[in-house]
Amino acid sequence: MRVVNLFLATIIVAFFCEAPGLAKVVVQQKQGDQKQADQKQADPGKAAQEMAERMAERLSRRLPQQLSNLPTERSARQSTQKSKEESDSPSLEASVQDPSPQPSQGTGPGAPPDDAERPRLRLPDDKPLGAVFASRDKDPGPEDTDFMVVKDRWRIGLPEDPRFRKGNIFNPYRQNVLKADYPIIGNDIFMDLTFASESFFNFRQLPVPKGISGNRPISEEFFGLGRQQFFNQNFIFAFDMFKGDASFKPVDWRFKVTGIANINLLKVKENEVVNQDARFGRSRLDGFNAIEELFFEWRLGDTNRLIPFLRGKGSDGGRSPFFDTTSMRVGIQKFTSDFRGFVFDDVNLGARMFGNIKSNRYQYNVAFFKMIEKDTNSQLNAINFAEMNWRDQNVYVANVFRQDTFVKGYTLQFSGLYNYDQPSLKQDENMLRVRPARIGQCCQTHQIKSGYFGVNGDGHFGRLNVTNAFYQAIGRDTDNPVARTAAARIGNGGLPRAQRINAQMGAVEFSMDYDWLRYRLAGFYSSGDADPTDSTARGFDSIVSSPNFAGGQFSFWNSQEIRLTQTGAQLVGANNLIPNLRSSQIQGQSNFVNPGLALYNAGVDVDVTPKLRAFINYNYLRFHRTESLELVLFQEPVRHEIGHDLGLGFIYRPLLSENVIITGGASTLRPGRGFNDIYSSNCGDALSPNCGAGTPTLFSTFMKVRFQY
Repeated sequence: MRVVNLFLATIIVAFFCEAPGLAKVVVQQKQGDQKQADQKQADPGKAAQEMAERMAERLSRRLPQQLSNLPTERSARQSTQKSKEESDSPSLEASVQDPSPQPSQGTGPGAPPDDAERPRLRLPDDKPLGAVFASRDKDPGPEDTDFMVVKDRWRIGLPEDPRFRKGNIFNPYRQNVLKADYPIIGNDIFMDLTFASESFFNFRQLPVPKGISGNRPISEEFFGLGRQQFFNQNFIFAFDMFKGDASFKPVDWRFKVTGIANINLLKVKENEVVNQDARFGRSRLDGFNAIEELFFEWRLGDTNRLIPFLRGKGSDGGRSPFFDTTSMRVGIQKFTSDFRGFVFDDVNLGARMFGNIKSNRYQYNVAFFKMIEKDTNSQLNAINFAEMNWRDQNVYVANVFRQDTFVKGYTLQFSGLYNYDQPSLKQDENMLRVRPARIGQCCQTHQIKSGYFGVNGDGHFGRLNVTNAFYQAIGRDTDNPVARTAAARIGNGGLPRAQRINAQMGAVEFSMDYDWLRYRLAGFYSSGDADPTDSTARGFDSIVSSPNFAGGQFSFWNSQEIRLTQTGAQLVGANNLIPNLRSSQIQGQSNFVNPGLALYNAGVDVDVTPKLRAFINYNYLRFHRTESLELVLFQEPVRHEIGHDLGLGFIYRPLLSENVIITGGASTLRPGRGFNDIYSSNCGDALSPNCGAGTPTLFSTFMKVRFQY
């Protein structure tokens, strides 16, 4: 082994020496020494050792001589380079050319080759594969003939090759300067432009009251024709500029603005549906322009430096081996408080501090939102270049996530939310009073202070995917309209009915994948108020929710707004699960005196092809308690069964990307006995032959097409 090491060391030294003569060591074997030949045959290891020793001896004799020639050779090379630069033209061409070799200059076997033999370094003519602006390296100039300073490293070109597909300014999924693939300023400031068109069409049948009309004078049925057609078109523009390469670390700062131009059209069969004023007829065309996002974000620094108590023992000034960072975002922004959006999911004005701890195992959010009014028909923020409408409501949120809890792949979350909704008066654009709600003994303004404490989880235990949530709501409502109605019925009407809030919500979903199928089982529970006459509100309600649960947009109950026809309130709002008896999901106040819900869900997600995904969803729904409904509707009894909800849908991505997305679905609700109690007339008699019809079949079909750049 010693012989091999010595031999390898000798070869390495000879190879890496700059003087060419050192590599030309030849070991010659003396002829005629029969005794030495016999020794080699007898002991080849010893012969190799002697050979290595002779090579090392010759190397040690020549090395000082060659090292003494190095300064002279370097001076000759620099003078040759200087004369060459003076003779060459100042412009640099974009390729590396190899001229024909010239006779070497210099004396002695160790002299370097002439500089004419070295390749001439030039800027490449090849262009980058992506769609880029012009390079900023106009005339970088060589530092010496060995290398060149190129400041714009992003736009270094590649030679023509049929294997490489070049980008286009109109293709957002190839390298594109407009999609933050190349910097727009310097080497680390990027810009991302987004243009999108989202078209939504919905054909549905809902329970509606009969409007004022002389077209059908003998039609005495209280419930009218519920078929409706709704079209909504959004044109979206987003500008996002940020500093930092987000592939490796959070951005240093970011500025983003998103504007939406909306057009919506509603056609119905009855009056007083599109507007409370019957003179507006049975159709409504409306439009609205809004700023949906407008925020600035910047990185505050390392989390351990900003929050000292997280440093732990032995930390030196907050230094940490982990890259844990904290950022701040201020402005109009989207925020979802938990995995599925059960309590708060909105785009609104606020300030949010967020970051990670312990090598990103923990993430946290601390946020405050000053709520802005919403436009009634487009449901966008009521803020544009002309006006801005404030709502007297503040929301505070704090949550923390812990990854790999119990098992690897399961994330646990703890949430705390506080909703401070002050007394206010509001009539929406369709002349419907939304604050306070026109329900029960109305209409006194009231204040709501509600707090939420939640535990959520999302992840998998082996093959079993699990999502779970539990919330406890506490607080106070100074004058609940449903409780005021209850007080009036027992002889205490006209007095404020303050309510102490004590309500619960729970949800769980299990799913498992079998090849291209995913089977789902889920349950949802929100507590209902069993006694509206007492001083405790036990019906759970959210702040602003949009839960992606139990079918979501492919569920009739989850996607449609079903209003209580005898009041100014809704049984359930669009994109919501809870029958909260609010005036509006986006403009009304929370109501904690409601019937609550018990939901049982089963479904299958089918990956038909990589481009097409199908959904089958079934819900069985029941009211938890019906006393509040009986009180508001002056109707007894109202049974618990809501009905059976069946939905089908698909999502199709023809380009296997987000450029084009087509979503469609159909759902229906087969009413149960409790739903029929609410939406069926019982006035049929001999004097009213056209009255007393049952609940019609309720259905919804929709198609949504999104094009995005």
